[in-house]
Amino acid sequence: MDDAVKIAHAPSQLDRQPRAVAIGTFDGVHRGHLAVIEAAIDSGLEPTVITFDPHPRVAMGNRVELVSTLQRRLELLEAAGVAATLVAHFTPELQRLSAEEFAATYLTAIGAEAVAAGDDFRFGQRRAGDLDLLARLDFTVLPVEHIAGVSSTAIRDAVKGGDLVGAARMLGRPYELDGTVVAGDQRGGTLGYPTANIAMDPELVCPGYGIYAGAALGHRAALSIGTNPHYGGTERRIEPYLLDFDGDLYGRRLVVEVWERLRDEQVFDSEEALVDQIARDVDATRAASRP
Repeated sequence: MDDAVKIAHAPSQLDRQPRAVAIGTFDGVHRGHLAVIEAAIDSGLEPTVITFDPHPRVAMGNRVELVSTLQRRLELLEAAGVAATLVAHFTPELQRLSAEEFAATYLTAIGAEAVAAGDDFRFGQRRAGDLDLLARLDFTVLPVEHIAGVSSTAIRDAVKGGDLVGAARMLGRPYELDGTVVAGDQRGGTLGYPTANIAMDPELVCPGYGIYAGAALGHRAALSIGTNPHYGGTERRIEPYLLDFDGDLYGRRLVVEVWERLRDEQVFDSEEALVDQIARDVDATRAASRP
């Protein structure tokens, strides 16, 4: 881990120093989240994020398809210029903290002097804390204007609906699939297009079945999401073919940008017809534009 970026899992793991804090789950670290983080950075204080894991709605028993893994979230926060991130484990005990108790435990204890947040920010038990309470507790409030139409929920809906350009517009970058390369059928290699088979966190939102253009490891990637119906498959597979790449990816983490939906998956009359279509998919991937 970069020494310049501190990742903590308890307030006691962070030095008490003047900080500007942004609080939230930050799932996806989208443009709205980045506006809050930029306000903390612009304050001149130590820009610090308090984020929650697991997602509070998941911890309360709800099904949530996440936009990013915790690992990717931390990487994106670092890239945004955050100096320290406190990953608060979202437990029933944390949930029961009053707003005042939360402020004392997670803000005052680490030296927070300012809090960056939108007008609708709420915290503490029953979401009783707001910006007015923070001001009464002597924190400087750094208000951030809401970016209309940008939310983790809207991004999930766009990804599931195949609107990768819309998702990228809200994220400020292309949507990404994140997982580990595992052994697959190795059928792509025999067809001349060796693919990586990605085991992805089942909690992550995934585009619908189909063929997509994207990129990974600095290479364009033709991406298949589906069951390989031509071969009678039934289990979902996520299989990128990295153009002009030569190397062994087994066991590696792979983050794949998803740029554009090219077509539905389909069954072909012959293997030759399948190979011809893959060649056209590769050509379309070379021509695709990063959103």
